[in-house]
Amino acid sequence: MGREFPRWVWRAGIGRPLGELDRKGVPLPPVPQGEAPPSDERTGHRIRVRYRKRGRMRFASHRDIARVLERAVRRAGVPVAYSAGFSPRPKISYAGVAPTGVASEAEYFEMVLAEPAGVGQVRIGLDAALPEGLDVAEVVQAGTGGLADRLEASEWRVELPGVAPDDAEQAAAAFLAAGGVEVERLTKKGRRRFDARGAVVRLESVGRSTAGREATYAILRMVIRHTTPAVRPDDVVTGLRHVAGLAPPSSPMMTRLAQGPLDEESGRVADPLRADRKADPPGRAEWTPRPSPPAEGAHAPPSTGDAGER
Repeated sequence: MGREFPRWVWRAGIGRPLGELDRKGVPLPPVPQGEAPPSDERTGHRIRVRYRKRGRMRFASHRDIARVLERAVRRAGVPVAYSAGFSPRPKISYAGVAPTGVASEAEYFEMVLAEPAGVGQVRIGLDAALPEGLDVAEVVQAGTGGLADRLEASEWRVELPGVAPDDAEQAAAAFLAAGGVEVERLTKKGRRRFDARGAVVRLESVGRSTAGREATYAILRMVIRHTTPAVRPDDVVTGLRHVAGLAPPSSPMMTRLAQGPLDEESGRVADPLRADRKADPPGRAEWTPRPSPPAEGAHAPPSTGDAGER
């Protein structure tokens, strides 16, 4: 017998086809099918989107989230431009994607439109088409310069269950005082050893919390510079164990709070979309979502198959 669900089922625990996902219990319209994609022959209109990844969606891979976002764009009727060729794809590019298993308040992607669109209406339509756990926070017209070049560092919140705040503060001080902290991590190119200390701009214990927990746990805030190889917050937690013997009894909860340009003097992360807001011209064309009706015979279920893990 085959697998219980086809390959297009989200594998993070919902157990429902992506085509049936809804937002807060509201059924979504079917994905438009049978329509020719918008032409990309004209000059494209770029927009940039900041979205949040919360709850169970943090366990979805980037590949799964990209599928959900593309379907939401089609459901909302956003006039996205498509690439040329035998298998056209929507012109959507992602920057600074958070690792699987990590929540984030600051995920970004850029999208090329086939025609001008009001960013406010795009935000409302796209947010309504996304499932619970993915929320569109802001949409702006793209200015000059690349978005990826602005993402120089990230600010993280790391909750350490079963760790006393005083112990976390002492471990953070020992980590910052070290000249270098080497850690190992398994990457696509095999196991690599690298210095986690050099990428950490700021690291501090910001107190404790008992909300929804039986025991008090420590909270760390850190700013990590984007480097190659990338240093992740779990690498810093590993480094804390090496230099101070700090070992949480269960997995830490990690949330990216921001990512953007790094202020070297203050060690803070700025907003990467600030320059786009200043450059956004007034009086731009408004846009009304125009979802296409499903083509005749579009109700046939898609073919099934095994999904290869990434």
